[in-house]
Amino acid sequence: MTHATNRKIQNAWAFYDWANSVYPLVISTAIFPIYFNAVTTSEENGVVSDTVSFMGMTLVNTQLYSYVIAASLLVVMVLSPILSGAADYAGKKKFFLQFFCYIGALACGGMFFFNTDHLELSMLAAFLASIGYWSSIVFYNAYLPEIAAPEDHDSLSAKGFSWGYIGSVLLLIINLVMIQLIDESLTKWSFVMVAIWWAGFAQITFRRLPTNPYNRKPEGQIWSHGLKELRKVFFQIRSIVPLRRYLFAFFVFSMAVQTIMLMAQFFGMKEVHVVTDATGAGYAMYPPLVSQHTGLATGELIIAIILVQLIAVPGAWLFSRGSGKFGNIKMIGIALLCWIGACLYAYFAVDTPNEFFITAGLIGFMMGGTQSLSRSTYSKMLPETHDHTSFFSFYDVLEKLGIVIGMISFGYIEGLTGSMRNSVLSLIVFFGVGLILLFFIPKSKPSLQ
Repeated sequence: MTHATNRKIQNAWAFYDWANSVYPLVISTAIFPIYFNAVTTSEENGVVSDTVSFMGMTLVNTQLYSYVIAASLLVVMVLSPILSGAADYAGKKKFFLQFFCYIGALACGGMFFFNTDHLELSMLAAFLASIGYWSSIVFYNAYLPEIAAPEDHDSLSAKGFSWGYIGSVLLLIINLVMIQLIDESLTKWSFVMVAIWWAGFAQITFRRLPTNPYNRKPEGQIWSHGLKELRKVFFQIRSIVPLRRYLFAFFVFSMAVQTIMLMAQFFGMKEVHVVTDATGAGYAMYPPLVSQHTGLATGELIIAIILVQLIAVPGAWLFSRGSGKFGNIKMIGIALLCWIGACLYAYFAVDTPNEFFITAGLIGFMMGGTQSLSRSTYSKMLPETHDHTSFFSFYDVLEKLGIVIGMISFGYIEGLTGSMRNSVLSLIVFFGVGLILLFFIPKSKPSLQ
């Protein structure tokens, strides 16, 4: 039985989504952002301030957060192409997957010691956790074309994301029970649990994934040979017009997709208008600051986040099914149109919790379909090759560069205008340009169109 038909290997691969998805949910989306916003927001004489001092600069807390994540992705963009070439040449893809998994997990555990009195050091843990997560994804994604036939890429990619959504929600619920029903002071232990969950369940993946599927036997300096592999792949991508144009379109619309997923919770905290009683009802994870505020209560925000993850599961599967009938490119185009609609709705209509929940549902459905299809579409476009890690490094570098541009743009526009709504509106440009670029992808395989 080959790797392309071995269901145990395929399921083990998909299980890494179950393991690592707790980082983007608990750390990037739910508990840590809420905790970070709370401990970096202060009140003095009835005036609430969300600014912090960082390395001699005064920044809005969410502005700082977006800049730190953007900086971590810049590091990933530099490292991943070099390491991917070496991984292909030396057959070290699994080694690098494990290495960055453990770096990310340890950094998440280190966030237990987060302290605003030492903000620079505290943000370093968030910085390293981001590097570990995003770098490991490069090597994880590269296994897809090696363990599944092209006709199975959409469904296997959807399986991975679906398992990730479900697993991450399960840990989030465990964390919420621990924090809200036992003791608020246990919030920081959520970060430790992410570390244990991520590294622990990843062992299932590591046990079954092939170590060196093409039996590479490196000779000489692997880094110089790795750079040669990378250069060869770069010229291959340039020569394959559909692949090159898809990457360009993906780069543009990823600026918006990833930024929304990283910053939507902050929109709920700052732009949705609610009123609580004098005890600050709903702020279960940290002391209340004011009796009247702008922003969802913690409980409402967590409900919206869980809603996003659960609706993403049918989104991933339905878009996978739709790609088999209408083609991958058309289905991605439909998703981008829906993203534009969600942004317009958020800018003009979202002002109450219920309206935010509607937006969260739309985001979840589109997130599942877009993430799953983006990965599998690229995988199906690849030529016959043994250099899958190098090919996926270009995919991941463009995704990270898109996030960097998106996050910096988002933070800059908020800092300039004082409103996240204007930042959301600007993302429509990225979605629109990405949609237009899809029309310029030449017809190649029928299943892709």
